[in-house]
Amino acid sequence: MTKKRRNKAFWNNIKFKYKLTITNENTLEEVAGIRISKLNAIYLLAAMAIVLFAIAAAIITFTPLKNYLPGYMNSETRSQIVKNALRADSLQQALDKQKLYIVNIQDIFKGKIMADTVHSIDSLTNLRTDSLMPPTEREKEFRKQYEATEKYNLISTNKDPSLEGIFLHTPSPGGITTHFNPDAKHYGVDIVTRPDENIIAVLDGTVIISSYTPSGGYLIAIQHGQDLVTIYKHCGSLLKNEGDEVKGGEAIALGNRIKQLDPHPFLHFELWKRGRPINPEEYIIF
Repeated sequence: MTKKRRNKAFWNNIKFKYKLTITNENTLEEVAGIRISKLNAIYLLAAMAIVLFAIAAAIITFTPLKNYLPGYMNSETRSQIVKNALRADSLQQALDKQKLYIVNIQDIFKGKIMADTVHSIDSLTNLRTDSLMPPTEREKEFRKQYEATEKYNLISTNKDPSLEGIFLHTPSPGGITTHFNPDAKHYGVDIVTRPDENIIAVLDGTVIISSYTPSGGYLIAIQHGQDLVTIYKHCGSLLKNEGDEVKGGEAIALGNRIKQLDPHPFLHFELWKRGRPINPEEYIIF
């Protein structure tokens, strides 16, 4: 009984209204007044806090201040980081060549490399003692057979230095479920996508194929510069037609919706260079 009385007294106290008045000091006339309780004051403070929070969230979301949040990175910053990483890698390669050049010069002075075997100054960056040994007949035969075998092998791929410095957008956010494996005739990567997720062009180019195929579903292919072609298979719907010009980062299709026979929709992405498939993971950050 005492507890109920205490609770009733508490609510009566918090709901009890006080009158705040403004009085003219000379005439003692009441100029203005307001009646407010402790509960109303709490509601008012809570509403003000919510409004201030909403204003702060809007400022952070729609202004460059969001770039200072931990874990946030816009496309320009990401592009700059990739370019800086490529430049650092190029500087490291140049430094390694310079060190090797100096070592080979020292070997010439020491007599380990004969001066008459040096054909040009540039050859000193990769010339070593073991390279001066003439190839054996067995090595010549092996090279001849290997070159003949690989001459028309379309699945033989190497990282192309001509693509260094080119920023390629990620076609769709998501983890890779199946990696590039030309031996298994899987010439691209499979990326998990959400239903109706935007699929974007990795680079500027022109749409050369925009159609539906029984094996690849809705498919779109884009011709880029540097003799590059990208192919996007298993799309949900296509947003571009053949002949359309697209920009890097522009949406070209939507992700596949969940189907009964395919509970985990994915995007199959391929990257081709001069008619040969190359591993997209070597050039794109997934």
